Order: sequence, then structure tokens, then C-alpha cells
Amino acid sequence: MFSWPTNYDYCYTISGFISREGIGLHSGEKTKVKISPYEKEGYYISFADKPREIFKLTQDLIGSTMLCTAVKLGGRNLYTIEHLLSALAGCGLNYIHIEVDGREIPLLDGSAIQWVQAFEEVGIKKVPIPDNFIPEIKTPIILNKEGSVIALTPSNKTTIISTISFSYEAIGNQTFVIDLNPKCFVEKIAPARTFGFKDQFQELSELGLIKGGSLDNALVCDGDKWVNPPLRFDNEPIRHKILDLIGDLALVGLPKAQILVYKGSHSLNSLLASALNN
Repeated sequence: MFSWPTNYDYCYTISGFISREGIGLHSGEKTKVKISPYEKEGYYISFADKPREIFKLTQDLIGSTMLCTAVKLGGRNLYTIEHLLSALAGCGLNYIHIEVDGREIPLLDGSAIQWVQAFEEVGIKKVPIPDNFIPEIKTPIILNKEGSVIALTPSNKTTIISTISFSYEAIGNQTFVIDLNPKCFVEKIAPARTFGFKDQFQELSELGLIKGGSLDNALVCDGDKWVNPPLRFDNEPIRHKILDLIGDLALVGLPKAQILVYKGSHSLNSLLASALNN
């Protein structure tokens, strides 16, 4: 039986190639991804129509962070990369090549668990630990944006303490604490799905967003209830916020630090990643 490591002391890649296809959250278009081990450290992207043009993902390629995380690769953008990157980083995987047929990573079920299950199908193998795999934290970092705060302090392990507060009764105030490692990520974070709000659907649709959103790939909150229960965890929304944070930190490495975040967002996460990248 496959068993995930209980620490980040080693670095791994997948032992074979996997393929998944599905609908992009915002484009609504069908897209396909092939993932395979790569001979160089890092996460590398190519597009199916230009397979020899390969980009290494770095923090300075991050573009838009509006409702998803996008990267600028050559003359085009690739959208909604955070769930796949969260699965890779959360599982301690590196030396990865991703080939995309489309302009968005497929949303699958709105969480990271189907990526994890794909990794389990082919297994993992140890690879050399990259220099930036675990960033060294020497001094605290505190950042804020529009009423949201993220603070990072040095530690001997990776601990995330995240809090959200919504006026919607079905969500309300939620806090979750996790000492992160691959096994805990797979069990406690990866299954948590993205969520949205019924009363915002019209506005987002008019902006040309969430064309691929459905009750099969996102939790939808309607005030004091969920449109499509049951939840996988009582506090699934806060767990998904942590999933997004891990994905947004993937390109700079998960630091040995205590990370405290209040009302996190992709843009706030990106600010922290950029600070760690300097």
C-alpha cells in the first residue's frame, strides 16, 4: 500500500508519467495535462503546440492573482495553476515537467486530491534536494493588504495557522492549524474543494469568469446553507485556503516557519512568496 512521507527531509519526483483532462474553471474550455519526471530541479511547463519551448516556473513569472494564480509564459498566460502546484509542493515533489494542451490547468473536482491520486498511481522516487527546496528563514516577515494579514516567523518545522471570517452563516469564522508534511497534506488538505457564493455568480459571469464552474467542481454557499452538500470536512473552506497558500508558495519552497494568515488571498500569498524570493 502506498504511503506518503511524514516529513520534508527528502525530495521526490514521480516514477512515471500521468495524464488528466477536464474543464478550466474560468475559461470553461476542455484542457489536458501530462506530467512526467524531469532531469532538472524545479517545475517546468511546455505547451502541446510547442513542445520544445520549455519554461521553468519562477515567482517572477506570476501575473494575475484575481480569483486564481496565473503565470506569463512567453507570449501567453497559463491560468489556475495553484491546485496542481499545491499537490506537487504539498507532496514534496520536484523535478517535474508539465505539458499543457490549453490555457488553463483543469479544475478536476476543485481540490488537489485527484492530482495526488494520479501521483500514487505511478509512485514516487527520491531525487537530490534543490538548494531552494526549504527556504531559510532568519527574520520575521509581516505583510498586509486590504484588511488581510500574513506573518511568518522562523521555526524548526512548517506550521500554518489560518483564519477566515465571512458574513455567510454557512462559513462564519474558521481557524485551522496544521504541522505540514506530505502525509498530513494528503489526508487533511488535498481533498478540500474550492468554494464560491451563489449571490456573486452573476457578477463573476459578467466579468467573463467561472465559465467552467459547476456543482461538480466547487462548493457553492447560499447564505446559511450549502447548495451542494455534503462537505468533506466541517471546515472545508479554511482547509482549501491553506491548499491555495501552499500552491502559491510552491515556486519559492515551503519554509520551515510558522505562517499565520488572516483572511488570505492569492494576492496576499503572492506578496509573501515574492518576499521569500528576494
